[in-house]
Parts: sequence; structure tokens; C-alpha cells
Amino acid sequence: MKQAFLMRCLFFFVGIIILAFGITLTIKGQIFGVGSWDVLHIGLAKSIGLTIGTWSILIGLAILAVDMIMRKKLPLPGTFLDMFLTGIFIDIFNYWLPDIEGFWMQLFAYITGLILLGWGCGMYMVANLGIGPRDTLMLLFVQKFGWSVMRSRTTMEVTVAILGFFLGGPVGLGTVLMAIGLGPIVQYALTVNDRLFTKWTGVKSSVI
Repeated sequence: MKQAFLMRCLFFFVGIIILAFGITLTIKGQIFGVGSWDVLHIGLAKSIGLTIGTWSILIGLAILAVDMIMRKKLPLPGTFLDMFLTGIFIDIFNYWLPDIEGFWMQLFAYITGLILLGWGCGMYMVANLGIGPRDTLMLLFVQKFGWSVMRSRTTMEVTVAILGFFLGGPVGLGTVLMAIGLGPIVQYALTVNDRLFTKWTGVKSSVI
């Protein structure tokens, strides 16, 4: 049991680091556009100030506040850890990594970032210690309004992308590609990491 918990923690923290690194690479390759939520985070950073990672945390806190009011219960501790660690690591990597110039280098950064983002997401979810605030919001729409997951996700992504665009965030083909291509990457990462977790601990993660 102790080994399984330690392995969950390892998958959780390493997954979030990979996720944040992937997000940062897509930001560095932003001439192609970034994910919907990062359009909003970048737009807010440009319009108001503060860092992209800080806005990621603040938006996450606002979402969790709404979720707690609606559900009348606290999220899992991993949800808070996910929110804070992702925002912190985005800022760390954004500071460490140099700006990337040139079409092909930005394309490489974007594609690599997309793959790592999806892999990190699938990896931390296998730990089953709590999901991120944005996924919590999606599930809230599903439960409170009876919407499908697809409708909830699409409505959420389009709304924040439009809002972020008007605030100056970068919307492009990459934003659309993120919406279409991220799901299959996450699903593959979930399958592989679930298999690894089960092999190393003898316990199924129960995520998939």
C-alpha cells in the first residue's frame, strides 16, 4: 500500500512537471496559437500584468471557489497541488527557456510541447490524486446542466479562447489543433502510464 501511494505521488509530480514544460513550449511556439486557457492567461498577462503562471493559478482559484459553492464540498488536495504546481512550473520554465525565433523552430517547440502536455496530463491523472480545476469545471457543467462532456468542454474552450483573444492572447491554427489533437494524446498516455503503474505496484490506478 505504501509503495502504491509513493508511486502515485511520483506519477503525479513528474506528470505535472512534464505538463507544465509542455505548456511552456507551446507558449514559446505561440505564432501557431496556444491552448484555449493559455490564450486567456497570456491575454490577461498582456492586458493587466502578472505572469502567465500566476494567472493560471488565479483563474484556477476562481474556478474552485465556484465549484465549492455549487457542490458544497472541498476538492481533493491534489486539485490544489495541481493548480499551484502547474502555475509555478510554467513560470519557472518560461523564465529558463530562451525565446524561440524562426518558423521551423517555433513549429518544433509547439509540436513537442503539445505531445509533452498530453503525456504529462495522462501521467498525473493516473495517480488519481485529484484533477485540475478546469476539468472540475467541465464536470460541474455536466452534473448541474445535464450537458454532455463534449458540449461542456467545447463551450468552455471556445468561451475562454474568445475572451483571451480580445485581451490580446494568441489564437491560431495551433489552438484548433490543441482542441482536436490533445485528447488522443492524453488517452494514449493514460493507457501506457496505467499499464506501467499497474506493473510497478501491482495495483490498478482505477482511472481507466
